[in-house]
Amino acid sequence: MNVMSEIIVGALVLIGSLLTVVTMIGLIRLPDTYTRSHAASKSATLGVLFILVGCLLYFWTDTGHISARLILAIVFVFITSPIAGHLLGRAAYYSGVPISDKTVRDDLKTKKQKKLTHHE
Repeated sequence: MNVMSEIIVGALVLIGSLLTVVTMIGLIRLPDTYTRSHAASKSATLGVLFILVGCLLYFWTDTGHISARLILAIVFVFITSPIAGHLLGRAAYYSGVPISDKTVRDDLKTKKQKKLTHHE
């Protein structure tokens, strides 16, 4: 493993770790379920992906083999995490979890009102 690949792997893992810290801060500081879900699904996904890509690159440059498990983990996290965040947000909305007072607009509420007035 040469110095350049070590620097790239270190940078990827460091960026992933920083994005994970941003996720943690977002989960603590954001006001409601919906913004917390957004923080968890977006920045946590990117953080984990950067760390996994760094691991993939490390093992590729160190042993010369590409790990199929790491590739599957990257694909799995990339697909499932944003979808899970979206579905949790919609489930929270339709079950009546209140929106923060700082929310500027509610697109689902206007969409639901348009649908109701259209059917009547």
